[in-house]
Amino acid sequence: MSRFNLAIVGGGLVGASLALALQAGAKARGWKIVLIEPFAPGDTYQPSYDARSSALSFGARQIYERLGLWQQISRRAEPILQIQVSDKGRFGAARLSSMQEGVPALGYVVENAWLGQCLWQGLNKDVISWRVPAEVKHLQALPDGYRLTLNDETQLDCDLAVLADGGRSSLREQLGIGVRTTPYDQSALIANITPGEAHCGQAFERFTDEGPMALLPLPENRCALVWTRKPEEITRLMALDDRSFLAELQGVFGYRLGALKQVGVRHTYPLSLVEAEEQVRARLVVLGNAAHSLHPIAGQGFNLSLRDAASLAEALLASDAMPGDLATLQAYRDRQRLDQKLTVGFSDQVTRLFGSQQPVITAGRNIGLLGLDLLPSAKSWFARQAMGLGTRADV
Repeated sequence: MSRFNLAIVGGGLVGASLALALQAGAKARGWKIVLIEPFAPGDTYQPSYDARSSALSFGARQIYERLGLWQQISRRAEPILQIQVSDKGRFGAARLSSMQEGVPALGYVVENAWLGQCLWQGLNKDVISWRVPAEVKHLQALPDGYRLTLNDETQLDCDLAVLADGGRSSLREQLGIGVRTTPYDQSALIANITPGEAHCGQAFERFTDEGPMALLPLPENRCALVWTRKPEEITRLMALDDRSFLAELQGVFGYRLGALKQVGVRHTYPLSLVEAEEQVRARLVVLGNAAHSLHPIAGQGFNLSLRDAASLAEALLASDAMPGDLATLQAYRDRQRLDQKLTVGFSDQVTRLFGSQQPVITAGRNIGLLGLDLLPSAKSWFARQAMGLGTRADV
């Protein structure tokens, strides 16, 4: 029976980031860590027009800089130099600028495949053991940790199990950890778009009576589209041919980037706010989307999970106790509580405010956007939330 100090279940962006954050300290302390992931990463990165992407906040860049990985990630990280927030059919608009905020970029858009490749290549196999491809089928609580049974019936024990296996975590359900789910009655359509003009590092948040949309800059002058509508509207948009789809998108977005030229493969998924009712138990942590899944329009979900991972690694390495100590895990949870509350609240309120069709609210948000553009202090506060710097002084 193999024994590890930590078992990270899920080697996606959050799980691999946690492993990297622990790597140096674990080596110094002689810890054994195993990373268990169902999908083996490729040996090389293959560019794809349709690659899925994530928006990294400036705070996320700072974390990856501390881990010595940013230089590699930045090779294919498209900087967001400006964010334009507007309300279709109304005068209100706000413009956020990296220059005004005194930072090189408000954030970055990175293809998930590239980010994952950078993370996995940064792992030291002498410190982090890989079980790939492999899946944990069962978790059993022991007096001194957890026993993990893999899909090939292999078993291993650990002092601390970290569940980073996604928003539909079957292991979270298996352990009886409940979730609070708030449906938004919306679905998201995502696709990559090529505009007729250079995006010049501009990101657009466009709010309409039918739902918000975001267009984020990608390398090779592509843009990542996140379009939120009612489920039946998303079904209709998915059925359109490319030309008709681009025409409808153009009608909502306008000609800020010229005529839209190409759309890639479209994907869709339902949207809801999901929060686990427990994030720590003795010898157990729930992390990433398994802990909280947010609406994508505010771009806060992965960035919050990354801050959680960095904070968890810091708490574990700062403690004299072995991984899994409940007091250490509770200290981590207490430290992240405010960050999570404010970030989830910010994301949820932005979603509800700009998803409302009530005349009083639409008039109020129009005035709010105008005020945001006129008041430097308010604009700076909003920018800091967007950059992932508004909830923690040290990130």
